Amino acid sequence: MPPRKRTRPGLGFLCCFGSSEPPEINLKDSVPLQLLEFSAPMPPAEELHARFSELVDELDLTDKNREAMFALPDEKKWQIYCSKKKEQEDPNKLATSWPDYYIDRINSMAAMQTLFAFDEEEMEMRNKVVEDLKTALRTQPMRFVTRFIELDGLTCLLNFLRSMDYETSESRIHTSVIGCIKALMNNSQGRSHVLAHPQSINTISQSLRTENIKTKVAVLEILGAVCLVPDGHKKVLQAMAHYQKYAAERTRFQTLLNELDKSTGRYRDEVNLKTAIMSFINAVLNAGAGEDNLEFRLHLRYEFLMLGIQPVIDKLREHENATLDRHLDFFEMVRNEDDSELAKRFDMTHVDTKSAGAMFEMIKKKLSHTDAYPNLISILQHCLQMPYKRGGGSLQHWQLLDRIIQQIVLQDDKGEDPDVAPLDNFSVKNIIRMLVNENEVKQWRDQAEKFRKDHGELLAKLERKERECETKTQEKDDMMKTLNKMKDKLQREGVELRSAREQVLDLSSRINDIAQGSNVPFPPPPPPPGGPMAPPPPPMMGGFPPPPPPLPFSCPPPPPPPPPPGAPPPPPGAPPIFGAPPPPIPSSFNSASTMRSKSIPQPSHPLKSFNWAKLGENMINGTIWNDIDDLRAFKILDLKDIEKMFSAYQRQQKETGSMDDIYVSTRKVKELSVIDGRRAQNCIILLSKLKMSNEEIKRAILEMDEREELAKDMLEQLLKFVPEKSDIDLLEEHKHELERMARADRFLFEMSRIDHYQQRLQALFFKKKFAERLGEAKPKVEAILNASKEVVRSKRMTQILEVVLAFGNFMNKGQRGNAYGFKVSSLNKIADTKSSIDRNITMLHYLIMIFEKNYPDTLNIQQDISSVPEAAKVNLAELEKEVHSIKSGLKALEAELHYQQSRTRERGDKFVAVIGDFITVAGFSFSELEDQLSEAKDKFANSLKHFGEEEGRMQPDEFFGIFDTFLQSFSEARQDLENMQRRKDEEERRARMEAMLKEQRERERRAKKSGASDEVGGEFDDLVSALRSGEVFDKDLNKFKRNRKRSVNQLVEGGGRERAVTKVNY
Repeated sequence: MPPRKRTRPGLGFLCCFGSSEPPEINLKDSVPLQLLEFSAPMPPAEELHARFSELVDELDLTDKNREAMFALPDEKKWQIYCSKKKEQEDPNKLATSWPDYYIDRINSMAAMQTLFAFDEEEMEMRNKVVEDLKTALRTQPMRFVTRFIELDGLTCLLNFLRSMDYETSESRIHTSVIGCIKALMNNSQGRSHVLAHPQSINTISQSLRTENIKTKVAVLEILGAVCLVPDGHKKVLQAMAHYQKYAAERTRFQTLLNELDKSTGRYRDEVNLKTAIMSFINAVLNAGAGEDNLEFRLHLRYEFLMLGIQPVIDKLREHENATLDRHLDFFEMVRNEDDSELAKRFDMTHVDTKSAGAMFEMIKKKLSHTDAYPNLISILQHCLQMPYKRGGGSLQHWQLLDRIIQQIVLQDDKGEDPDVAPLDNFSVKNIIRMLVNENEVKQWRDQAEKFRKDHGELLAKLERKERECETKTQEKDDMMKTLNKMKDKLQREGVELRSAREQVLDLSSRINDIAQGSNVPFPPPPPPPGGPMAPPPPPMMGGFPPPPPPLPFSCPPPPPPPPPPGAPPPPPGAPPIFGAPPPPIPSSFNSASTMRSKSIPQPSHPLKSFNWAKLGENMINGTIWNDIDDLRAFKILDLKDIEKMFSAYQRQQKETGSMDDIYVSTRKVKELSVIDGRRAQNCIILLSKLKMSNEEIKRAILEMDEREELAKDMLEQLLKFVPEKSDIDLLEEHKHELERMARADRFLFEMSRIDHYQQRLQALFFKKKFAERLGEAKPKVEAILNASKEVVRSKRMTQILEVVLAFGNFMNKGQRGNAYGFKVSSLNKIADTKSSIDRNITMLHYLIMIFEKNYPDTLNIQQDISSVPEAAKVNLAELEKEVHSIKSGLKALEAELHYQQSRTRERGDKFVAVIGDFITVAGFSFSELEDQLSEAKDKFANSLKHFGEEEGRMQPDEFFGIFDTFLQSFSEARQDLENMQRRKDEEERRARMEAMLKEQRERERRAKKSGASDEVGGEFDDLVSALRSGEVFDKDLNKFKRNRKRSVNQLVEGGGRERAVTKVNY
């Protein structure tokens, strides 16, 4: 069961401000503001604002008070500034206005207290110095506190606390020093400094040893409030552990329980101390880790219960003090809730934690049928063997066992302890990790790795199947759309054809009539366009229309017949997209009879190739090569060494070693590689990414990747490793050594056996990229088309242009005026004309104000021309280039289709079927794109003409960019006007705030007359006050009272049923 999250009302440091009205600003000056005289003339507004901001920053006010101060009129700001400066320049206060004075005095007091005995008057003077420091820390500007921190004033106070003699510690000076630390914590900077000090909270806790009740109360209030501050709770627990050693306590919190139980004789002091102790206990139990950690609350409360707090609480009820009773009620309420929560974990209503037998039975019941039960029996068996003799040191063994169990319960998964760790360097997490069987972990890890690998393979297969399914579904949808469109087109053409026939018959009859009337023979009428009249189209077979008409572009002539077996087939001429034109036939085929053969020695095994561009015998006449005879060089060259150095077999360089090395080397299979090393390595990297065998790649290419195994990026990489002519020649020479070929060489060799391998790859890549390219081009065409229509049809744009034309004719005189229209580029010059009254207002701002007043509908101009921003991004030249590229690709694809249809196909070759269907669908889709582009260009030309622009002088991105820029400026100008209105509303709000401040000053005067305290409260004081009164726990207390009332009602209705146990006495 997850730990119970206990909530309490959100408590900030301003928790005492209950009303919604802003707090009053109390200016602690000895002279009323209205009686002050200006010591200097008021500076300009900017300088005054700078000085006043500096003053407000020094005061370290809250956000509400800062806002109220800045809302004051300039005269009041100057009065406040002068009064503060006058106070700071007061010669009587000059010595005590800096922390250096107080730090020196306190250091001297700490040094002199051990040397001299002071009388009552001197003690009073020393106390006044400390009290003045406390007042200064509360009331002086923020720079005083900053300077006090920089001079290490906190360490001075802590040293004074540590070095106090008995008389000083029991005097009011001790209380005042604690008050100084409390005053320092009243602002965020001072509070952070105190909490960051490594020994501050520990030193403060040492003051609990004094007999002075007021000092104890002050210390407990600080410690309780620190519990509620972020990162303060654990510091307080560490401080109490430190105090245990300092005061030689048997257990932690022992002194507090003793103080809570004993009577001092004075009712007020006694109640104040006991209230402070109970508020501290509640804060320690329920703040920090206790806020949402049941185990921690039970652990810490058990310490108090073992010290006997329950009988003491019953005794404290006799005081009948409302504030004290509130803290007692809260302690018991949380305890009862936690006991109920613990009982729920064991499916019981109450857990008797006084009975060892009852607790054992509950643990036994919980673990009896679990794997942990043997460990419980083992723990009990070993506990029987623990030493138990009195005085024999056995107590420490049981303490060790107790602390280990405490740390197991409390330590979180990160190894952090919410309380002071009972055992240092004891990590429960690390120990549990060590106890796990490593072999079992390894076994599970291997099994998990196997599952992970299988899972990855299944995911890859699933991804391929999903791609295949998506592709098939998309192709099916495209095919059905195309068929439907073709059906509609054929129906339209059939209607047009019948109409044309009727017209021809009508014309023929009229011609015959005229011929008969005039007896002049006329030639027969020409046939209608498209050839002689054909019979009507046959009905569709099986619901499918007849084959589509040919593509609008011409096809290249059919390729030549395939060559006889044994010779490489010359590839047909293909467009550039499917590769370069075929290389010329080597001269060895057509001039072999004219070349003389050279008796060149032949190597005993294949060698690396030397990629040169050789010259034939018919090309060396008159050159240096005519006089060179390489046969002479063969007599000198060491051919055996050349064979060894440049062998095509890849050998690992190895030192001559033992017989074992020689034996292993003879067993290694030599790899044959004739491909360039870098190219071969890159090819191997590509094949490793494909994770397919050569046979699988070949099958995928022949089937045109029907199974979607080749991704588009892989196809693009494969195109970079198409076997070149030189590669094919070298590989053909060594085809009898196929088994010895390196991986890259073998791949290129097997791919070269596929007829038109490069053209097939390019066709497959074009097919896979076609939808993406069409999808990128179509939105651009639609953007131009829609934007052209929108700017022409927009009535709001017409209205704006009409108002702008009227403005321009009104503002311009002479030749610049009396216009009938203007270039659209002038729209973006409207914002350049600024108002002569307010330079922040342009002509565009003013036009928008007119539109808001007289033509509010025109403000929604963006709705009329929503496609303009996208059209402004389209470069028409690039778009036409892309469309032409797609068209060229389709032509090349059809040429390759004609070639593949003219040859005998091997088994598994699906090029003709797949590409034939693709061309049918793609050609129709592309013709739609071409028609749409043509329409978009026409509409764009009409829009240019509509706005009086010259056709051909502006491109869509320039033309629509003008409107896009205007729309942006239009929106920005509207936002500027809204901001101006917002500032105006802010000024009106400040005026209302000034009226409220007048009322606050009246309340301040009345408060001064009634003798209100001059002390200004701070944030930390608010927190201490809320903790002292119990307001921190109000929400939980109300819940407790409702539950207690409900329990009483249930008891009455139940007719005397036995009351559940809610209290345990220790």
